Amino acid sequence: MLTGLAHTALCVPDVEAATRWYAETLGFTVLSPPYLMEGDAIERDMGELVDHPRLKAAILGFPESGDRVIEIIEYPDVDGHPRRADASVTDHGLTHIGVLCDEIEATRHELEARGVTFLTSGIASVARVRTTWCVDPWGTVLILVEKRDPTKPYYAQY
Repeated sequence: MLTGLAHTALCVPDVEAATRWYAETLGFTVLSPPYLMEGDAIERDMGELVDHPRLKAAILGFPESGDRVIEIIEYPDVDGHPRRADASVTDHGLTHIGVLCDEIEATRHELEARGVTFLTSGIASVARVRTTWCVDPWGTVLILVEKRDPTKPYYAQY
């Protein structure tokens, strides 16, 4: 039976650059630096999805977050496709990643100073959380969420 969420994986063209961006720009902790996965074990794991899989992966997250991490993946032998220029959060499939923050105004200001592109012009209050939306250099949309009550999950702020 399913018991929880483990990770969200993002495919990028350069795992080292993406790892640096998420760590230096957004402040994620590198829990496992980029490493190469190849051989029989990865072939058994995902050989039916990718012919002769060979990939570089890194794990990023926050201390004390357990299994809730982002896995950054690069397939060096495969030409992937960039996110469509007209992609929208209304498209089916993965639309965004929610990231918790404290002091959303200060967080947004600091990230803007670091060159992060924001998709919304300000900060909204909705369902007793405060939000603002940005995008990483590879097109993945992120929503920054400030909880009203930090002791409760974001979805139970009532």
